[in-house]
Amino acid sequence: MFFEPNNIAAQIVDAAFHIHVSLGPGLLESVYQHILAAELKERGLHVQLQRPIPILYRGLEFEIGFRADMVVEDMVIVEIKLVEAVHPVHKKQLLTYLRLANKPLGLMINFNVELIKDGISRVANGLTEESLISRQGAKAQSS
Repeated sequence: MFFEPNNIAAQIVDAAFHIHVSLGPGLLESVYQHILAAELKERGLHVQLQRPIPILYRGLEFEIGFRADMVVEDMVIVEIKLVEAVHPVHKKQLLTYLRLANKPLGLMINFNVELIKDGISRVANGLTEESLISRQGAKAQSS
């Protein structure tokens, strides 16, 4: 089955909405992470939790530069937060993760909010929506 980043993101947002409506804020990050992963797997998506991402710096490779909370379909990085407010540095951090992992799209989901729509931030790795779609279409055709 072929998914493109925007479809994947829509599935992630929908799942996060249903989880937040059912459980509300206040649980541990790991609880939301595992429940979201289970929900996405039920929807037919491939999910990796705590995926180590290597970093290449000045010709040196560091095997575990960071761990992404979740990588969905090897295209979308999901970072889960439980903070009072998402600050600009959190979004910059996600953009850094996207660049280092060479992924096109990321979602930051803060479950510590009254309404989940206020806790979701979308970050693209320097790509427009059109280029996200065409990039993934070309990848699918070459497979």
